[in-house]
Amino acid sequence: MLHLPLSLKFLDKGPRSNMEDQHERFPVDGRVLVEEKVPVEQLVPVKRVPVEERFHFEERVPVEERVPVEENFDPSVMERINEDGYESMSGSGNLDGGLEDEQETLVLEKPAKKLKYHRHTQEQINELETCFKEWPHPDEKQRLDLSRKLNLEPRQVKFWFQNRRTQMKNQLERHENVMLRQENDKLRVENVAIKDAVRNPICNHCGGVAMLGNITIEENQLRVENAQLRDELSRICGLAEKFLGRPVTPLASPIALPRPSSNLELEVAGNGFGGLSSGGTSLPMGPLTRPGMMGVEKPFNSSVFVELAVTAMDELLRLAQADSPIWMTSLDGGKETLNPVEYMRTFSPCIGLKPSGFVTEASRETGIVMINSLALVETLMDGSRWAQMFPCVIAKASTTDVLSSGIGRTRHGALQLMHAEFQVLSPLVPVRQVKFLRFCKQHGEGLWAVVDVSIDTALDGASINSFVNCRRLPSGCVVQDLSNGYTRVTWIEHSEYDESAVHYLYRSLLSSGLGFGALRWLATLQRQCESIAILLSSTVPCEDHSVLTQAGRRSLLQLTNRMRDNFCAGVCASTVRMWNRLHVASLGEDVKVMTRKSMNIPGEPPGVILSAATSVWMPIMHQQLFSFLRDERQRSKWDILSNGGPMQEMIHIPKGQTSSNCVSLLRLNTRNQNDNTMLILQETWADASGSLIVYAPLDVASMRAVMTGGDSSFVALLPSGFAIVPDGSSGYGDDWSGKLARGSSNKGSGSLLTVAFQILVNSLPMAKLNVESVETVNSLLSCTINKIKSAVSSA
Repeated sequence: MLHLPLSLKFLDKGPRSNMEDQHERFPVDGRVLVEEKVPVEQLVPVKRVPVEERFHFEERVPVEERVPVEENFDPSVMERINEDGYESMSGSGNLDGGLEDEQETLVLEKPAKKLKYHRHTQEQINELETCFKEWPHPDEKQRLDLSRKLNLEPRQVKFWFQNRRTQMKNQLERHENVMLRQENDKLRVENVAIKDAVRNPICNHCGGVAMLGNITIEENQLRVENAQLRDELSRICGLAEKFLGRPVTPLASPIALPRPSSNLELEVAGNGFGGLSSGGTSLPMGPLTRPGMMGVEKPFNSSVFVELAVTAMDELLRLAQADSPIWMTSLDGGKETLNPVEYMRTFSPCIGLKPSGFVTEASRETGIVMINSLALVETLMDGSRWAQMFPCVIAKASTTDVLSSGIGRTRHGALQLMHAEFQVLSPLVPVRQVKFLRFCKQHGEGLWAVVDVSIDTALDGASINSFVNCRRLPSGCVVQDLSNGYTRVTWIEHSEYDESAVHYLYRSLLSSGLGFGALRWLATLQRQCESIAILLSSTVPCEDHSVLTQAGRRSLLQLTNRMRDNFCAGVCASTVRMWNRLHVASLGEDVKVMTRKSMNIPGEPPGVILSAATSVWMPIMHQQLFSFLRDERQRSKWDILSNGGPMQEMIHIPKGQTSSNCVSLLRLNTRNQNDNTMLILQETWADASGSLIVYAPLDVASMRAVMTGGDSSFVALLPSGFAIVPDGSSGYGDDWSGKLARGSSNKGSGSLLTVAFQILVNSLPMAKLNVESVETVNSLLSCTINKIKSAVSSA
């Protein structure tokens, strides 16, 4: 092999630099290069170098003698090789970089170094594996400690962990690949089977080959969905037969009829206390599907609500039976308590098991109410009218959704979703917020039943973690018309609540059923129906006709209702009013102080309003305590507004058969009538569950406008008052009115008194509340309670 070199010479003679050597083909100074041809005879043959002398080949190692790398490979060897300037490859040096400018051939004279391998001992591997299980990503300190312990370099430990993590990752990826490959094979087989079934359809009736003709796959899918919907319709119709109590045609379409508004009307009997009746109503029968809120459809199965309502109705009817073994009568023959063993044997939980920490309360009461069944059912199925019928029990109520409005022109089969807040007039008892289903069904002529049952938060699509302090088990009433226009009502209350949130003073009251039990609901219903009958009756006399006109009485009663509602909202801190609670360490946990800003609210003075309420135990029966507080002749013993003098009753509007249930207008009894610049509007009532006294000071000019029939919604007032209930230590009976008249008491029994004040502390709504205002209200509370205790103990 001959090598024919070409020598390049510059025209100008001179030494050649390295730069010129590199750019001799492309000179930068514009000089012309001329190639000089060398004669053939001057060529010198080059000695051929054997291949084995040009390159250095490593000796091949047999497979059985090779050492596996894996984790025992020592990366430090590679580091040291790279530091010496040699490549980490197993071959020779770089061929491209070894040419010299004047050399004609390239001969590799220096062979590459042979790699050295380092195997970890078995003890080192075991220790590294143990550490890898504990911390697969060691930090620098852990690697340093481990290297000292195993007599290794930190880099060796670092690279071992890297290799081990890579190996674990590869193993996981291989396992996932195997699983995915198997799943892919299954899907491929199913896909082939489905395609074969589509190509060769089989008739479900005869089992032969189905003749689809020109039916597309989309049309076939629609037929399948239609069959599924038909089965769902059949199941819904089966539930509807139980729900409505009659056969239901599957293809019958609901008929929507207009529903006029109906109000409670009074039919005055000969004694002046007739029954309530309802005007003609027409109720549409809606489908058993719930429309979505704000136009958005909510995903839920309405048949689940229907099943829950039917189950709750069945449980309510069995609980209402007179001789049911589920109820146990007390030794005195008055109070009925639930037999938990018999109840668990008879019924299964329809809304799940009782939450941890919850206790159960159950009660049943039966009484006669001055209202007919249709009017009572209409009141119960309307959220606003239901709250007006039970003003001190229900703080707020609303109908969330209507699943069924009823059949024809009645409430039979009506099913709706409701939300309510129940309260006991005390700052020591939290408000109960309940979301429940209400189902109404007619079981005969003049026989109705209305049942409530809480719905699970997960069932309604709400957050499962949402806090619920009370669950309403199947509760409600069974209403039956009587021949005299009245109604026999059997009321059942059954609930579970968190007792830890209730103050110890009121735990006995709630467990006895006087707080949220059937007695309170029934007593409130009887008192309200009696009050409506009296107020709408023209035969009931009213004192001082010359001062109060018929329009003035209506305006005064509206003002009284607003005063009572504001008082209840200030005591219990429901969502009706947006109160901000103040946590003052010096007041104690039993005193609740709240504040809110009033701006452009009709019926309230503008500024910062402060509400303070507390509850205490009194060593006197609740009937006696109520008689003392409502007596205007003894008002000066506890009321600072009386200025130490007696009060005179100007107007008395009765609201019940007893004189204690009334609305009064009081003034200071002085000889000079011109000195009276302030009047006191007061409402009092008492029943078997407790009593209430609410009052508010008003100026004379505002009251004159109200008594002449003026608009009372613009009269500003801030109510104060008392709520009295038994302490729950003694039983209760039906002779509460007789005890109230006689003033009798039982030794060892007492009452729970709630005192509340609402005061305007600053006329500027944006003003900040100071500590002096809070201390002033606290002093007013303490002073009033001490005066009442002193007067009661000396009596």
